Amino acid sequence: MNFKRIEAFFWVAKLGSFSKAAEQQCTTQPAISSRIAMLEDELGVRLFERDGNSKVMLTLKGQELLGYAERLINLSNEFLYTANTDLAYSGLLRLGVSETIAHTWLSHFLKSLHDTLPNITVELTVDLSVNLSEQLLNSVIDLAFLVGPTGDPAIHDDSLWSAPLFWFANTELDVGDGFQEVDNLAQWTIITYARNTLPFNEISQRFVESSAQIFSSSSLAVCRNLVLEGVGISPLPINLVQKDIHRGLIRQIETDWHPSDLCFTASYIMKPYKPELETIIGLAQQVANEYDANQL
Repeated sequence: MNFKRIEAFFWVAKLGSFSKAAEQQCTTQPAISSRIAMLEDELGVRLFERDGNSKVMLTLKGQELLGYAERLINLSNEFLYTANTDLAYSGLLRLGVSETIAHTWLSHFLKSLHDTLPNITVELTVDLSVNLSEQLLNSVIDLAFLVGPTGDPAIHDDSLWSAPLFWFANTELDVGDGFQEVDNLAQWTIITYARNTLPFNEISQRFVESSAQIFSSSSLAVCRNLVLEGVGISPLPINLVQKDIHRGLIRQIETDWHPSDLCFTASYIMKPYKPELETIIGLAQQVANEYDANQL
């Protein structure tokens, strides 16, 4: 029995689409369709029902066989991993990262990954955590460093890194040198993360009764630049602006309230089994810890 046909069956069933399965398997949709047709002929059963809208649904027999296909793929991954770890640590890693990590220790991680596992090629996506979670579920990416945990039972979340948020302003902005009550901050434009992120939600709730103008952006680099230009104040990871502080361009505002720390997880879909991800995540955790130690 051809194993690629079983893989095609599993991924079409998991993703609900022949085209998405083709992307995941790095092949064409006709090739996936051909594998499914040959598997159905070989088994003598129909695995999928297809309608005119290209919607794909498992037949009853397909539902019965899906668990077996998943177990075969898991066993294959474990077999290859045990027999040849060099092979396990090769190929394409589709990595999604939050912008906060992209602007802090991502470059250190990619260099360490290349030095440690040189046969891995990285395809990088930088996006909002909520979008990265969706991409994990749709098997668009293999691993994500995002604000978590995701809370989705299909996703496994390993603790990775945390980034405290502090208020910052341009040194020429007349914020005052001393301690500031947080309610006093409402007189300046507040620049923060995109809507539906934890910092935005907490800030919106905290200043709901004030007339604070809140400007949100999906780009952390834009938030930093707006602070540098004196447009407003912003809660940012201190690692992101350490050089700006040393150059005297911005300063920290001492106040009695900050948004919660950003807690990041290394997240991935638990099935099928991918033992190599545990080593990659361990490397990321080591790099993040070393990065924090070097910032002290």
